[in-house]
Amino acid sequence: MNKNYYAVLMAGGVGSRFWPVSTEAYPKQFHDMLGVGKTLLQSTFERLTRFIPKQNVLILTNARYNDLVLEQLPMVTQEQVVLEPAMRNTAPCILYAALKIQKMNADAVMIVAPSDHWIEDEAAFEDNVKKCFEKCTQEAVLCTLGIQPTEPNTGFGYIEFEKDSTESLKKVVQFREKPDLETAKEFLRQGNFLWNAGIFMWSIETIVEAFKSHQRSQYELFESGISCYNTSEEKDFIEENYPKAENISIDYAILEKSKAIYTLPATFDWNDLGTWGALYEKLEKDAAKNAVVNAGVLLKDAKGNMIRSKTGKVVVVDGLEDFIIVDKDDVLLIYPKSKQQHIKEVRASVQKNFGDKFV
Repeated sequence: MNKNYYAVLMAGGVGSRFWPVSTEAYPKQFHDMLGVGKTLLQSTFERLTRFIPKQNVLILTNARYNDLVLEQLPMVTQEQVVLEPAMRNTAPCILYAALKIQKMNADAVMIVAPSDHWIEDEAAFEDNVKKCFEKCTQEAVLCTLGIQPTEPNTGFGYIEFEKDSTESLKKVVQFREKPDLETAKEFLRQGNFLWNAGIFMWSIETIVEAFKSHQRSQYELFESGISCYNTSEEKDFIEENYPKAENISIDYAILEKSKAIYTLPATFDWNDLGTWGALYEKLEKDAAKNAVVNAGVLLKDAKGNMIRSKTGKVVVVDGLEDFIIVDKDDVLLIYPKSKQQHIKEVRASVQKNFGDKFV
């Protein structure tokens, strides 16, 4: 393994569209959402450590999830768990992690990867990342993996690349916000648009220089603690200073301002597992297109349903089609798949009417 390869695994999100399984106390990345015997966090860590030394993987998460990370990844040390004392979006935590890595190894190249994505062809993923690492080692560029669109999806941001490029890594023209349906259809017709999966690669030197250029105040805030990083003094410095950081995404802070960004169209299947419907698409189904996780089921006139309960529970369904049926502790969700994007709002309503214990 290349000792200069590093990974920053993003594991701080709440995953509110997977309520009631995903809660603030126990988010989706810490669950076995696919029923395969491993949590999403564990699967992502295994995928990255196929080619990145285990000790070179940092897990970025909220301070409240520290014990969950260490429980599910017993091979990592406390020093590898980078804790955010406040929610400040992706730019501050990526800069913080980059400065920690820079202090360990100034020659490092790093990948930033979400902890809750589904990727089946891990060999292709490894190959794609290594191609980007090679580019980042040779040139002062920022790279991202783009996903070939399979439909005019309005739930993803898009990456527009130079249409006439014959290189495997394409120069990025611009990042586009989540479009409406007609705009998404036009993106697919044009053929030079990819879904933005939020998987980024760069050398430590290049990303730190990018923050110096485009986010000077953020850089100065975090750079002022450089002597503390990777020491016993780091925790106190971060707890005092991290909340002062601007709440801004890496996309707005750096990527939309940089002139040297390349994207590699991914050669692996990908799913962001952002909704129950997205999970449904990746699960095995019976002859009536029902997908079941953990539950024992007795089904009659039931078609196209997503059904999940705890192991050992029997779920009986008669006469439902295209529903999400999730039984979790004190909450039973029976909800149309067509309205899955509204589950985040349903969760908020439950919290307002019944209290925090249910969310």
